[in-house]
Amino acid sequence: MTVLLGALFTALLSIGVLRVPIPYVVLGPGPTVNTLGTADGKEVIQVSGRETSTSAGQLRLTTVGVQPTVRLRGAIAGWFSDDEAVVPRELVYPPGESTEQVEQRNAEDFKASQTSAETAALRELGFPVQVVIKTVAGDGPAAGLLKVGDVITAVDGQPVPVAAKVTELVRAKPAGTALTVAYIRDGASATATVTSREQDGRPRIGVEIDQQQPHPFTLGIDLGDIGGPSAGLMFALGIVDKLTPADLTGGQVIAGTGTIDDEGTVGPIGGIAQKLVGAKRAGAKVFLVPADNCAEAVRNPQPGLPLLRVGSLDEAMTALETLRAGGQPTRC
Repeated sequence: MTVLLGALFTALLSIGVLRVPIPYVVLGPGPTVNTLGTADGKEVIQVSGRETSTSAGQLRLTTVGVQPTVRLRGAIAGWFSDDEAVVPRELVYPPGESTEQVEQRNAEDFKASQTSAETAALRELGFPVQVVIKTVAGDGPAAGLLKVGDVITAVDGQPVPVAAKVTELVRAKPAGTALTVAYIRDGASATATVTSREQDGRPRIGVEIDQQQPHPFTLGIDLGDIGGPSAGLMFALGIVDKLTPADLTGGQVIAGTGTIDDEGTVGPIGGIAQKLVGAKRAGAKVFLVPADNCAEAVRNPQPGLPLLRVGSLDEAMTALETLRAGGQPTRC
C-alpha cells in the first residue's frame, strides 16, 4: 500500500510539474508574406498615381512565431525540435514590461520599418530626401543665419542624405565648433558658418529639422498582425520591384529578412534559424541574409536554400540581378 501510494503521489506530482508554466518561451517559424501580393484581400504595397509592374515571382518577408506561455512538456519538445528554440523569457519580454507593452513596441518598430523602407526605396528610385529646417530658435546659434524652409545639403562638406545625418555630424564635434552648413534657399545655394552650442549635454545648432521626399504618387504599406523591424529589407525590395519594369525575382520565390534604415543599410535581426525554416516551407529558392547574421545562418542551414549575404538595399538588388543573369552572388 505504501509503494502504491508513493507511486500515485509521484505520478500526480510529475503531472503537476509538467503543467506549471516555466520562465521560457518557444520560438518557431512564423508566417511568411509575399510583399508583391495581397494579404486579407488587400495589396500589401499600395501605389496610386503611378503605373506599377507585375512580377512572375515573389518577395517573401519572414517572421518568428513566439509561444509566450510554456510548460515543461512544451519546453522539452522544443529542446528536441530542429525547427524551434527555447530561450529565457526575458530575452523576448524584458522584466518590468508587460506582454502588451512589448507588443506595442513591436508594432511601433514595424511601422517605423515601413517608413524607412519607403524612404530607402524612393531614394533608390531617384527621389532624394530633402532635409528642411522646420524651426530656428530665436536665441540659438543659427538665428539670423538659417531660416525656416532652408534645405540643408551638407555640414562641413559632408552630404546629408537624410535628416539623421545632420544630427550625427553636429554631434561628431565638440560644442563651440564652427560648422559650415550648406543649404538651398529659394532655389539658390549658399553656406553659413554656425558655431554649435552645448544644450542638454550635447552640441546643437538651434534648429529643428524635417525630412521630406517629394514624389508624384502616393505610396503605402498595409499589413497587420506582424511586429518588429525585420521586414524592412523585403518591403524596400517590393516597392522597387513594383515601381520599375524589371522583375527583381526572376520568376523565383525569394525570401529574406533584415532591418533597413533611411539610407538603405541592412541591419541584423533575431530568429534567423526559424525564419529559414519558414522560408523553406514557403517554397523559397533563395534567402537574403543580413551580413551580421551570416554566421548564425550558416550554422542553421536548410537544404537547397542558398544564403545570399546583403549589407544594403543596393547589395540586395545587385545580388538578385546577378542571380537573374545566371551568375553567383556573394554567399554567406
